[in-house]
Amino acid sequence: MPRRMRFDGLDAWLDWQLGLHPQPIEPGLERVERVARRTGWSPPDCPVITIGGTNGKGSCVALADSILRAGGYRTGTFTSPHLVSYVERIRLQGQAVSAASLVVSFERIADALGPDTLTFFEFNTLAALLIFETAEPDAIVLEVGMGGRLDAVNIVDADVAVVVSLGIDHAEWLGADLESIAREKAGIFRAGRPAVYGGEEPPPDSLIEAAHAEGALLRIRGRDFREVRRATGRWDLVLGKQEAAERLADLPAPALAGIAQIGNAATTITAIRELQSRLPLTVDAIARGLERVALPGRFERIADRDVEWILDVAHNPAAARVLAASLRATRGRGRTIAVCGMLADKDVPGVLAELRGCVDTWIAATTEGPRGLDGIELARRASTVNLDLHPGGGIGEAMHFARSRVREGDRIVVFGSFHTVGPALEELARAGVVATHG
Repeated sequence: MPRRMRFDGLDAWLDWQLGLHPQPIEPGLERVERVARRTGWSPPDCPVITIGGTNGKGSCVALADSILRAGGYRTGTFTSPHLVSYVERIRLQGQAVSAASLVVSFERIADALGPDTLTFFEFNTLAALLIFETAEPDAIVLEVGMGGRLDAVNIVDADVAVVVSLGIDHAEWLGADLESIAREKAGIFRAGRPAVYGGEEPPPDSLIEAAHAEGALLRIRGRDFREVRRATGRWDLVLGKQEAAERLADLPAPALAGIAQIGNAATTITAIRELQSRLPLTVDAIARGLERVALPGRFERIADRDVEWILDVAHNPAAARVLAASLRATRGRGRTIAVCGMLADKDVPGVLAELRGCVDTWIAATTEGPRGLDGIELARRASTVNLDLHPGGGIGEAMHFARSRVREGDRIVVFGSFHTVGPALEELARAGVVATHG
């Protein structure tokens, strides 16, 4: 007999899902594939872009969504984790889905579990796919949660697969070196279909070998496409090699702050152009999408009277390196005060070392949840790279502490995790500084 699980409201469903599977993470596709079959789910008929990598995934999803919608296409996007509300993870036409639609999908999945259980993320992924099946968008953009080969998103065969960047993260699951991590990320590639690599550095040999073994059509940034920046701040995208190259000229910079965003845009547009026969787009539509894109928590700058807040989810050394470069590029006359909150399983010394010299005053905040890290322990780990962090309590308390010490022209950077930036956005909303995102 199928299970008939019913709960009152979204929060009750989510609480149940958190305890459903024995482990919070269990890579593998077999369980989620079996449950998907029992729901009666059918793979999408529309083009699917799957975006993986270490950093930049969320930006590329937002860019793809904005560009496709600017071209008149109806979109569905799936990202994780969320900043403020779970409903942010699944969007139709750029708008978060309703709690009611999620509950309907949850009921359908629960009824199909049979002898299987799903992790929280697997439940989330399958709910997104069921919602997209009902909504029938013109295009779907999926963000890989972790890795690629064994990530639940990979039950869908991507029409275009993207690996935005590569860095060391989730080493306990993916491997401790870039060759191992690249091999896992390349698991989203499909035979005879385009695969786009957007890293600034040449890809590891393992990624190239995986693409060749699969028979994917690999496009590499710097070889098969490249961005050419203009002194005006605008840029060109060059697609192809030498005489056969196509140039999309005089594109606007994407409306996302941070030095990595033109590279992210080049990678995203290259992926979308691989679908030109199915989703034709004009250069004007691409430009409009770049100008309209929005994404909270990625070098997000918010004015608050005499101080600027900068919010960034950077949580690994590669992302911290990009954050540091963006901070240097925007340095004003005032001081930089950092509120850092990280998860216990992250490379705290590696992240903070990348930001050395960019911050004048450090405050350590406590993150909540089973993977949370106490601010005192965060400060202790920081001391191993000779950085002195003042324990500031919870996220809100640490922000108040930072705000009480600013002078005109200073800026406060809140960074280290989605579990840091999400509460920070809520704190600022309560103070009337910025509305919550959703």
